[in-house]
Parts: sequence; structure tokens; C-alpha cells
Amino acid sequence: MPRKLPAHLWKEGDLWIAQCLEVDVASQGGTEEEALANLREALELYFEPPTPARVPEAREVEVEVGA
Repeated sequence: MPRKLPAHLWKEGDLWIAQCLEVDVASQGGTEEEALANLREALELYFEPPTPARVPEAREVEVEVGA
């Protein structure tokens, strides 16, 4: 499902920085287009559902409250 996210783009030295503040993900590249392409890939990985190697187990944890 495609989703549009705002990206901020600026130059630092020889690199372009692309950052999506909505989910705090950033990337860089030698050109604006490369930085945006790298940001797109980073965002796709960020939103990729986890695939655990084994089935997660539910456990209980006992803590002291108001001690």
C-alpha cells in the first residue's frame, strides 16, 4: 500500500541529506535524487513487518510498584 511522507532535503558538504521527520528516518547520497532514493529504501525497510526466526513467547514479569 503506497503512502506519501514528507521529506526534508538539504546539503551538508558534498552529501545531500534526506530526512522523514514523521518517522525519524534519514539517509544520504551524492545527489538529491540519490538521497531521496536511499530514503525511500530506508523507509520501506522501516515499515517492513518483522519476520521472527521463531514464534514469540508470551511471558509475565513481576515488578515492585510504589515501593
